[in-house]
Amino acid sequence: MAHHLEALSERVRSALGERVAALKVDRDEVTVEIRPDDLLEAMTALRDTEGLQFEQLMDVCGVDYAAYGQDEWITEEASWTGFSRGVDGFSAGRLGITGIYGVHEIKSNTGRRFAAVYHLLSISLNQRLRVKVFAEDDDFPVVPSVVGIWSSANWFEREAFDLFGIVFEGHPDLRRILTDYGFVGHPFRKDFPLIGNVEVRYDPDQGRVVYQPVTIEPRVLVPRVIRDDNRYAGRDQAGERSDV
Repeated sequence: MAHHLEALSERVRSALGERVAALKVDRDEVTVEIRPDDLLEAMTALRDTEGLQFEQLMDVCGVDYAAYGQDEWITEEASWTGFSRGVDGFSAGRLGITGIYGVHEIKSNTGRRFAAVYHLLSISLNQRLRVKVFAEDDDFPVVPSVVGIWSSANWFEREAFDLFGIVFEGHPDLRRILTDYGFVGHPFRKDFPLIGNVEVRYDPDQGRVVYQPVTIEPRVLVPRVIRDDNRYAGRDQAGERSDV
């Protein structure tokens, strides 16, 4: 671990004390996990404590940990033809959790599904910190709003609410920011259908745009894999053409 990262980790532990649920250094980045009840006090300390001084909130994003680390691909066991490279629709991979196949309810395989992640910057000390907080309820994820600490969180939190359905308690104007007013669901959740829930069309009888259930036929789009390539036909293992 680099000396400056170790020093930053120690300063964070010292300032937050028991409010630190977990702390790790990975890929030259420091990440601290905070419990929702401790978030506002911890964030205030990270902003105001000498030696930390994270004056600026760079970003807030949501994360969905459903089927975390699981993959739909079985390339080692797949056949050479057709769509067999993709796992069947009832798997835990991307195609199985979209709801296209009507699979069972998706749960987090890490025990906690939704998290809000904050990226902090100290301009005066030229250092960065990632803060992660997990919502306690997967069905209705709620974490405190940090708009009162950094006003820049306003639109960031609205985006995470819009795309992931994370509710930021205490936000002054929590409403959608990227999707339409009549949008159904939260499109960055892993169980959101790839084809969506509704579509819009112009109704000539009503003289306006109306919403209706999506009419796109569900289909599996597994990328085609080219097994044979004529650019390399006739070459030996050394890369030279064997027919010359």
